Amino acid sequence: MASTAPWGSEAPTALLVLADGTVISGRGLGATGAAVAEVCFNTALTGYQEILTDPSYARQIVTFTFPHIGNVGANEEDIEDLVPAARAGAVGAVFKADITNPSNYRAATHLDQWLKRRGVIAMAGIDTRALTALIREKGMPNAVIAHAPDGVFDIDDLKRQARAWSGLLDLDLARDVTSGQSSVWTETPWAWGEGYGDQDSPTMHVVAVDYGVKRNILRLLAGLGAKVTVVPAKTSADDILAMKPDGIFLSNGPGDPAATGEYAVPMIQGLLKTDIPVFGICLGHQMLALALGGRTEKMHQGHHGANHPVKDHTTGKVEIVSMNHGFSVASDSLPEGVEETHVSLFDGSNCGIALTGRPVFSVQHHPEASPGPQDSHYLFKRFANLIRARRGEPALAER
Repeated sequence: MASTAPWGSEAPTALLVLADGTVISGRGLGATGAAVAEVCFNTALTGYQEILTDPSYARQIVTFTFPHIGNVGANEEDIEDLVPAARAGAVGAVFKADITNPSNYRAATHLDQWLKRRGVIAMAGIDTRALTALIREKGMPNAVIAHAPDGVFDIDDLKRQARAWSGLLDLDLARDVTSGQSSVWTETPWAWGEGYGDQDSPTMHVVAVDYGVKRNILRLLAGLGAKVTVVPAKTSADDILAMKPDGIFLSNGPGDPAATGEYAVPMIQGLLKTDIPVFGICLGHQMLALALGGRTEKMHQGHHGANHPVKDHTTGKVEIVSMNHGFSVASDSLPEGVEETHVSLFDGSNCGIALTGRPVFSVQHHPEASPGPQDSHYLFKRFANLIRARRGEPALAER
């Protein structure tokens, strides 16, 4: 049965239909159609394009708590997914205010046009405070976001779709966003007036296992002198070791770490039989914990934003970090020999581990995302120093 709901004098052109039957009306933006996903909220004030293209947001609808999204337009430089053809990243976006015309010298297009090209369904004109409060109270709901310019929706069918979707638990999404084949990454971080550079004189070789890797992670590795070989998620330990890496990086990514871990954990355990330094971020952190005997669990509302305080127990310092995860490592599951190095000061959840006496560590947050803006960049130097120590070379200053 097709139906509409009132929106002033006009019918709404977008709906967000939650699995509990709640229907939220708004104005449609971006791509048309419908997508089923999990709804979360992000508290960052900037970086909407990087957020929407982060592969860790696959099968998620992002509600932006900051009311004005799109003011600086969009461009082809500020995307994070490595394989755009895979349509990695958020499937939907929810805004408070309508998108205004872009006002930034780097803008190449209007955000609405960019959303259309990306296939992201969006809506504006809703009370994002109320939706955020709902998520905080009840957790991240499954939902369908739908955009129909004619304002005609089959609401009963949308409710059925939302109820029927099983959610992110037990869902391996890394296979959907990983690279299809190995490649070499050489682009270095962006510099004012210069743009991105190129690493043409590498001093080390890092193999990055791509579970949904972000481009700026690869840039920071290259910027420290690494030739970065990016390999697909299901690459075997033997194939990685045959590349003779100086270090191995386990990337961020979407979905349930336990599901991805069915093939990733045995591979990581194979790598841990060597003395090669290993560094993991986000999903890579969670799967390293699983490989070491820990446990992961689904979070109530997750951590999504660029203003999260985390304490590094190894230095005693607090850093402001960017986060994007709906699963976490259970601190009480960490076995003997695995040290908890970082914790969230919001809720005390685990944000980092290290293997005692071994060059192996990982963090839950995103040190490459520049929220501090460089509070956590030292972690990349820490990884480089583990590689340098293995080769008998002097350490870089971490701070």
